[in-house]
Amino acid sequence: MDLIPARIGLIYNPLGGWFRKHAAQMQSLLATLSEIRQIQATDQLEFERAVTVVVEARIEWLIVVGGDGTLQGVMSCLFERLPPDRWPEITIVPAGTTNMTALDLGMDRRAEQILSRIRQYLRQPGDMKRVQRPVLRIEQAGMKNVYGMMLGLGLIARGVKFSRSQIKQIGMTGNIFTVVIVLRSLAGMFLGRPQAEWAPVRITQKDETGTLSERVYLFALVSALEKLLLGICPYWGREQAPLHVTFIRQYSKRFWRAIWPLIAGRGHHLRKEDGYTSYNTASIELWLDDEYIVDGELYYASSQNGPLKITADGPILFRVL
Repeated sequence: MDLIPARIGLIYNPLGGWFRKHAAQMQSLLATLSEIRQIQATDQLEFERAVTVVVEARIEWLIVVGGDGTLQGVMSCLFERLPPDRWPEITIVPAGTTNMTALDLGMDRRAEQILSRIRQYLRQPGDMKRVQRPVLRIEQAGMKNVYGMMLGLGLIARGVKFSRSQIKQIGMTGNIFTVVIVLRSLAGMFLGRPQAEWAPVRITQKDETGTLSERVYLFALVSALEKLLLGICPYWGREQAPLHVTFIRQYSKRFWRAIWPLIAGRGHHLRKEDGYTSYNTASIELWLDDEYIVDGELYYASSQNGPLKITADGPILFRVL
């Protein structure tokens, strides 16, 4: 039986996709949690201020109401202030446009349902599941460290960039949002469009001998999550390591036949020589001059600053209702 921690904090982002669409209901529910210290944060500066309050108040249980971008902003600020073993335990209330981390942890109910369950828990404490996940630490010379749960390149980054500029503006969220992005990316590949938005990504890596070699990939990803949106599991490595890595070469053989095994995590029969690579690792270095996304937020890497270093950090302890 869990006891209610002495100090509980809540950071919420009213600009999150789900929150914004259900603002009146969400604000009403937050008002019923008056015993919790609540802090509004909508951008990086406000995330930093909110995390400062959390650290100084020695919050033991932190509830984050927002999407993947909100969680990523809060985690990045926490890493700057505290080692992970001194963090509060975190509960995610999925209230953003995308809520990939929350769904991976099993928080698959609506935001208002989870807030209601938190209110019930405060009145009548009970057992609560705890789940650990590693975190990506992304470093490059001249760039502030970025922390997150999933990094995407190539068509993954192009799709997210498109969504930020167009689909997000019409208020589409959740799985419908994800389906539209996936279908649009697949359509672009099928039609073979030459526009930059469909461009593959050129990545240079060191091989086993230490030699640098460049390859062109349709998409690539590095993930600390077991599943992505829609339950997709596009990796199949068996190494005992915290990060999942998948590379799909441009013009890989029999790509259309490989789509289902790719998204279902059943790609063990796919061969590296045919353009399909997936493995688990604790760190990876990539040289590229291109955009990439981390939990829905867009960044740019320049090979002039050396490799993009991606390392497992954490793990982070999540409370799951």
